[in-house]
Amino acid sequence: MGLFTRRTQDRTAVAATPAVDPALAALTGDYAIDPAHSSIGFTVRHAMVTNVRGSFGDYTGSLHLDGSDPSRSTASIDVKIASVDTGIADRDAHLRGEDFFSAEDFPVMSFRSTEAARVGGNTYRITGDLTIKDVTRPLTIDLEFNGSATDVYGSERVGFEGSSEILRSEWGLTWNAALEAGGVMVSDKVKLTFDISAVKQG
Repeated sequence: MGLFTRRTQDRTAVAATPAVDPALAALTGDYAIDPAHSSIGFTVRHAMVTNVRGSFGDYTGSLHLDGSDPSRSTASIDVKIASVDTGIADRDAHLRGEDFFSAEDFPVMSFRSTEAARVGGNTYRITGDLTIKDVTRPLTIDLEFNGSATDVYGSERVGFEGSSEILRSEWGLTWNAALEAGGVMVSDKVKLTFDISAVKQG
């Protein structure tokens, strides 16, 4: 079952009319991302042979879901750069420093959606503006809707997971080091991952 509008067509193929599932329409509303049950992470190739994984532990976000019309759905996320965590303190300090994020001067990485659409099945596509440091560029995220549920505290939740790939150099994150055997220390390509649980407000 998808999150948003399904379309059906009569047997004569004369016209297509929206078929809105009342259960999905009931999900329409404003949601706050729950950081305690969500994760925003990244994966990047290191020294050409292995992957380094990290995450951000401090962020806020909101969603507006329209269960009848996905194009009216929106998403907004603000991530505190200082919360980056790869499991190695020295590496995290390097990421926060001037070679990468310059966290003191640019403490927040943000995403603001500009477009939303259902791709098919339970898959949705959110397009928006990702700002890192002083650079804003478009980002498209494909998300899988994992469903909705009422938790033990009576809060209504929805869940999504998805990913996107970016070239960090397009946001001015260009630091690197050459390897003696050829290649570079850090790949330009970075995979962003999202596992989101959001609670309905009001």
